[in-house]
Amino acid sequence: MKTIQAMALGLVLGAAATAHADQPLQRTDLVRSDIDVPGHEAVQVRVDFAPGVLAPNHSHPGEEIAFVVDGTLEYRLEGREPVTLKAGQSLFIPSGVVHSAKNVGSGKASELATYIVHKGEPLVVPAK
Repeated sequence: MKTIQAMALGLVLGAAATAHADQPLQRTDLVRSDIDVPGHEAVQVRVDFAPGVLAPNHSHPGEEIAFVVDGTLEYRLEGREPVTLKAGQSLFIPSGVVHSAKNVGSGKASELATYIVHKGEPLVVPAK
């Protein structure tokens, strides 16, 4: 009986992992913590992009540092020329600046996004 239960659990977990991996844009919250700046917090998120996937125009209620962990991402910041970054490169995005990110490589791309933001506000604000 335990073998059957173990097999069923394995199938359920395997299906959940596959469904999670098949999402075109996946955000994984890693850290959220108060900081010494009153009314602010630090947040760190891993964002995984399937090939060709775009994170559409949005902004944040604070600064973002985007570090490309894997693949190639093109960032478009309002008022600036597009910039393409490969694994190991990073970009500073000022508070409130509307921007997008797109996986322009042939495989999966991932970024580690670190934010210093106003506490209690939505982390991602879709552009109008």
